[in-house]
Amino acid sequence: MEKKITLTVNDADYHFTVTLDAYNKYTNDVTPFSKVAPARNFLMRTVDAESKDALREIVDLPGVALQIVGAILDEYMPDVNITVGK
Repeated sequence: MEKKITLTVNDADYHFTVTLDAYNKYTNDVTPFSKVAPARNFLMRTVDAESKDALREIVDLPGVALQIVGAILDEYMPDVNITVGK
């Protein structure tokens, strides 16, 4: 599944192309002790070329990478209804 996602951060648009492979790699890279580096790597891998330099300027600000990844994942993941049977 590939999805193009545009986010506006501080009045600037950033364009991302998220694939299932990129999503799975990010998910597999996150550990209890490593969250920021996988988030940054995911963003830099999925951002479109025209947005890359602008993203580089903000991605290392405290908490920004995690906030952007959260917004992208909310948009990327499908809504599913899960019920646990008893």
